[in-house]
Amino acid sequence: MSEKDESKSIGGKARASALTPEQRREIARKAAAARWAKDTPIAHFEGEFSIGDKSIDCAVLPDGTRVISQASFLRGIGRSRSPKAGTGVLSTVDKLPFFLSAQVLQPFVDDDLKKAIEPIFYRTENGSKAVGYDASALPAVAEVYLKYRDALVEEEKSIPSNYHHIIKASDVLMRGLANVGIIALVDEATGYQEVRDRQALQKILDKYLAKELAAWAKRFPDEFYKQIFRLRGWEWKGVQVRKPQVVAKYTNDIVYDRLAPGILEELERKNPKDEKGRRKARHHQWLSEDVGHPALAQHLHGVIMLMKTSGSWNDFMNKLNIAAPKKGKNLELSV
Repeated sequence: MSEKDESKSIGGKARASALTPEQRREIARKAAAARWAKDTPIAHFEGEFSIGDKSIDCAVLPDGTRVISQASFLRGIGRSRSPKAGTGVLSTVDKLPFFLSAQVLQPFVDDDLKKAIEPIFYRTENGSKAVGYDASALPAVAEVYLKYRDALVEEEKSIPSNYHHIIKASDVLMRGLANVGIIALVDEATGYQEVRDRQALQKILDKYLAKELAAWAKRFPDEFYKQIFRLRGWEWKGVQVRKPQVVAKYTNDIVYDRLAPGILEELERKNPKDEKGRRKARHHQWLSEDVGHPALAQHLHGVIMLMKTSGSWNDFMNKLNIAAPKKGKNLELSV
């Protein structure tokens, strides 16, 4: 935050603290009236989907914006607090929603997220008022809590008890979203896939796969292979030593087959083996920088954590099949 912005924030807090309860109510009333006085978009596509034991209400607006209702958004990250009738906005003077306002979270809240988390006002198909957030902000907010947790673990500090359930919910959420894109979930839940462009699923998949082969970069931590060796009972001699061929099969099963529907099949098509059984590139080099690589990193982080808590290969695979089951081959691709 710049000195100018910080000055505005401090000034805003000072003005807010000087207001009487009546003045605050009047300001809130006028703000609410202004929100609904203007034309608000009507969601003609509505539905719900489940992540873990949580039901998420969602909608698609006329401009294609995918929205998750405010109440569902809060449930998704383990928060139960919700405005009356779901039409208010729970935010601070800094215009951050209350679930991102804690000082300990600020190092992990970037400017892009601050913009993405602005409330969206719309009406349901029956005309009711509704408030939500851009669907893409849900995993971004969950990631804030997970980064906070990771920072505490790295500093060997304990997680405050009031954050336990939120971090757990965020972890479940990210695991659920690691296999299918949030856009695909919303489209399927609302029925929007019936009218979207025939190539839409391919476009979603292309967010994971780079159009051009990406420059080589190390994407699989050494720890991933070290844990495979430990769980298989093999002697670990370092990453420079040639790995058994079966490790490639394990990688497809553990990683690419669980990253998102259709990913492994598309990678096999784009990156086929030659007559000697070799590929011209590594699969991960086809993943896109903005979506594919972050999704891979998130998945590998979870996989390695499961590996470290497992006593045997079968124990690990049982845990993996529960935490990140394969999604099958149900993503239709254009030929």
